[in-house]
Amino acid sequence: MSDTVIDERVTDEIEALKAILLDDELNIKENDRGEPECIETVLFPSTGEDSQSQYVCVTLIVQLPVGYPDISPSISLRNPRGLDESTVRLMQSDAEAKCKDFIGQPVMFELIELIREHLTRSNLPTDQCAICLYGFREGDEFTKTECYHYFHSHCLAAHVAAAERYYREEQEKLPQWQQDAANKFQAICPVCRESINCDVESLWSAPPPIDVEAATDFSVTAELKELQKQMAALFLRQQQKGGIIDLEAEGVKTLVRIEDESGATTECLNPPGTSLNAYSNQSMQPVNHMQMSQSKQSSHQTQNHAHYQSRQLHHNYHGHNNHGHRNRGRGRAHYRRQFDKVRQTESTPR
Repeated sequence: MSDTVIDERVTDEIEALKAILLDDELNIKENDRGEPECIETVLFPSTGEDSQSQYVCVTLIVQLPVGYPDISPSISLRNPRGLDESTVRLMQSDAEAKCKDFIGQPVMFELIELIREHLTRSNLPTDQCAICLYGFREGDEFTKTECYHYFHSHCLAAHVAAAERYYREEQEKLPQWQQDAANKFQAICPVCRESINCDVESLWSAPPPIDVEAATDFSVTAELKELQKQMAALFLRQQQKGGIIDLEAEGVKTLVRIEDESGATTECLNPPGTSLNAYSNQSMQPVNHMQMSQSKQSSHQTQNHAHYQSRQLHHNYHGHNNHGHRNRGRGRAHYRRQFDKVRQTESTPR
């Protein structure tokens, strides 16, 4: 295929594809020059006219490079439904090998037939039921939705019935003027959320999956116990490092306001369990420094200072904090002046 003239082999192949495949099965993308550069088609198993027996499908995408068919095209398989990964990989590798064998001649028909053969051999869902998470065994009754997703018939009936019941309950919670009788319940696919149509009564008649019936009761195994121990050790480690917030402790924290001599107010968060003694020790720090500077005074003066200090703290905590509206503006500066007066009185010879 040149830049100006389309290869005749390619045009013949495109015309044949349009004559065989339906318009909704074939999608041809062209570039700015009108040359075909990508061909997409959805392929199904060969089941004759019985489309209800087609349980798998895949989209074949062929990228036509410049120089096709003398250059091998690029193959990709998209949106596989009902196929496991190993089957898709096998189809991909076989398609790439087929392209190499047919270099120099059109290969689209060979690719389509190859993929159809794979789909026909794998025309049973190999995935798990997205509702019960068990696979499909021989003897299980399953249902294919319009979007090509598969579920055990019994599982799908239970899912749709539960969804409809929840819908009715939510509608009943609304006021009468908000309830829309015309808005009927619509079942949706549990996987892709597309609307689906199903007869719940007929689905309920199907037996439960074999694996569900044969499943044993849950029991704590040795492996699960070991995992629980590891998780408990991890929780304790995070708790010790402060990585876990204790909601109870956070709820009882209090805010302590401290006024210094300059009148500035600082706020600190008092952690749970902080007693009055801890608060008293913080308030005593300025007094302790002053006592150290007056270490040469008599023991009688020291006792008087301690007695006055105890009364000051008692008044500061009980009077200032609990009845702050009466002592507003009388912080440490006020009590420092009172303390100086008492010290001068004590130092006067008797």
